[in-house]
Amino acid sequence: MNTATSPSSVHAGDVNHAPEIRGAGDLAKLSLAALGVVYGDIGTSPLYAIKECFTKPHGVDVTPENVLGIVSLFFWSLTLVIVVKYMTFIMRADNHGEGGILALLALLKPRAGEGGGKKIFVYIMLGLFGAALLYGDGVITPAISVLSAVEGLGVGTSVINKPEIVAITIAILVVLFLAQKRGTAGVGLVFGPAMLVWFLVIGGLGASWLVRRPEVLAAVNPAHALGFFSHHKAHGFFVLGAVVLCITGGEALYADMGHFGKKPIRAAWFFLVFPALLLCYFGQGARLLAALSEGPEALAAVAENPFYALTSGMWRYPLIAIATFATIVASQALISGAYSLTQQAVQLGYWPRVTIKHTSGKAEGQIYIPEINGALMVGCIALVLAFEESSKLAAAYGLAVTGTMSITSILFFGVVRKWGWSKLTAGSLVVVFLLIDLAFFGANVHKLAEGPGAWFPLVAGAFIFALMTTWHTGRARLYEEIKKTMQPLSGFLDSLKIEKPHRVRGTAIFMSGNPDGVPPALLHHFKHTEVVHEQVVILAIQTRHVPEIAESARIEKIVDLGQGIFQVVAVYGFMQTPNVLEVLELCRAQGLVTNKAKTSFFLGRETLVISERKTGFARWRKTLFAFMSRNARPANAFFQIPSNRVVELGTQIEL
Repeated sequence: MNTATSPSSVHAGDVNHAPEIRGAGDLAKLSLAALGVVYGDIGTSPLYAIKECFTKPHGVDVTPENVLGIVSLFFWSLTLVIVVKYMTFIMRADNHGEGGILALLALLKPRAGEGGGKKIFVYIMLGLFGAALLYGDGVITPAISVLSAVEGLGVGTSVINKPEIVAITIAILVVLFLAQKRGTAGVGLVFGPAMLVWFLVIGGLGASWLVRRPEVLAAVNPAHALGFFSHHKAHGFFVLGAVVLCITGGEALYADMGHFGKKPIRAAWFFLVFPALLLCYFGQGARLLAALSEGPEALAAVAENPFYALTSGMWRYPLIAIATFATIVASQALISGAYSLTQQAVQLGYWPRVTIKHTSGKAEGQIYIPEINGALMVGCIALVLAFEESSKLAAAYGLAVTGTMSITSILFFGVVRKWGWSKLTAGSLVVVFLLIDLAFFGANVHKLAEGPGAWFPLVAGAFIFALMTTWHTGRARLYEEIKKTMQPLSGFLDSLKIEKPHRVRGTAIFMSGNPDGVPPALLHHFKHTEVVHEQVVILAIQTRHVPEIAESARIEKIVDLGQGIFQVVAVYGFMQTPNVLEVLELCRAQGLVTNKAKTSFFLGRETLVISERKTGFARWRKTLFAFMSRNARPANAFFQIPSNRVVELGTQIEL
């Protein structure tokens, strides 16, 4: 095994996306910030995870053996999946500091000169479906988290019932989504401290019951987990569908790595999050053991919601308030993650152009996408209205999470093979990961037979997957059609020498997807006007499979082709938003000077015609692609070009 080459090689101009840590102070600040973003999802799992294991129809009865078995499963799930898989191995597969399933997929994309083949195609399809499932996760998490917190108001009282709980949950979700356009820069300052309070509170509550019933610590022995399966057999396997709720958010550790870096994420986990979660889960187990001696009525009340049973009386209301705020933080993290995922998908060519608004002048990753925000809000509200209870939502939750985790393991195999690991070493490790991932996934599959609710993540994932693959395939076919009619630059330059057309003052910028050919917009402009600007810039903006490209390396190529015509290639990372005016300023620094007041931008606009003659692309996909193209954000807005200086030249293309 060759581990020396495990990180991807850094090329000139690539930026390591993780922040620099100069000392203990920086580590402490970043670790605190990570609490508010990375650990919101997994940190709020104690609200509902233990409860689901004892909730019918798949839950088990509250007995000493079952309590120890469940708590043992929680302990070993957190240890094997989060500590071993993600903290120890998966987080090593960073794309210049950036993590996440699309960053992992970008590592697998072949570079220039490397072969592709069916293997890469399979990885790409799996990666895209994993990314599609994450969108479903982004809808389910805010709904189940906020709903489970608000349900605390109904514990032990008949004053607040299901309709009121649903109404309060929807109100909180609406406020949360409407506040997104303000950005997370200001609110983010309180996210870390708020989650710090949350972890201290749940750890303290768990510890208070742990000292009363220390026998629950026996659950550390894996024999209790194995004994649970031995006793319950198939039913015990199905309970894993609830146990998996304790590791939801594991993907966030990896996906948010670029925002904080590996060290702060690991420090926050081992020094606070992991101990607090274990204390809370063991504390809930201790509370259930104590309830066994309090009578059937008391036991039923505790089993109904073991988390809120850690307190009683008036102390429960401050806990509900803290829990509600913690779930808002957890929801914010998933919503921001959906924005980041969309930005990456757009840059990598798997999603149409959308409105990307930067909400912070300092943090590149803080963005707001209105289209995604609106879709998530509608989805969350619809789920709350449809399911009404967090227990019913939990059935839909597991499939999305375990599906994504399984795909991450498979992609990790491809990455470590590129590092130089042998098939035996890489395969042995990934097989262990998949045994755990697929066990959790299999434990959730049976829920598909119980009703339409459990189908939601798969249906949502399949729909998003269809959109992503249709867009990518459609753009590739469109590019091939344009390429067929594209004239080589050398031929165009020769024709200019012969025809000597009239040259008009000013600069014309022609955007092009292929820097080596003549943009169709330039050919159409020349054909219809028979004039050429005195300065012509053929500008290609390309995306590299790294998170960020340093500004100093943004301009990859400037070539003077003669006759006042220049070829420019600018490059961006998949976590960055292109800016044409910024590119022109960087060109100025390298000697290519353009006059802003006398510069016009020429863009091609394709009108797609669906043709039965063109095969290899289903008609429904052609129709879908044409619809997505019509509704994509205009190129001038996406590339941040002043709209009053844009000229669009249309052409019809058959699909």
